[in-house]
Amino acid sequence: MQPTFALNVWAMLAAIVAGFMIGGLWYGPLFGRAWVKAMGWTDANIAPPTPAEMRKAMLLQILGLVLMVYVFTHSLLVWIPSSWGGADAGGPAYGVMGAFFTWIGFYVPLQLNKVGWERRPWKLFAINAGHDFVQLMILAQILVNWR
Repeated sequence: MQPTFALNVWAMLAAIVAGFMIGGLWYGPLFGRAWVKAMGWTDANIAPPTPAEMRKAMLLQILGLVLMVYVFTHSLLVWIPSSWGGADAGGPAYGVMGAFFTWIGFYVPLQLNKVGWERRPWKLFAINAGHDFVQLMILAQILVNWR
């Protein structure tokens, strides 16, 4: 038996836009200054990005979000009972559990490696892992509940 589900392109596009906005808010007004400080950057050793650098960074972020949302959608939907012909119970719970286990099993270990091998500070771990957690939770709710 194989799962059957149709990808909702509109939900995926909404998740990509939401992810982009979450990143902008998280690393901008919410934690931007703390993130820059945790990275060890100062006004003296970093220049503001040029418009070309900003375009490149935004395009790479969007590409990353497209890849992540596409795979994350499959990962979430394969665990929903209706994909296998069963009955669904607790739609939002599927998103919470899917996001949590993806975060704790894939994102947290990568951030821990950065603390261990790249000597990144724990504050940076908290900012980046927090972003990953919040982003996954919001994206999961969009993807699981808009089917």
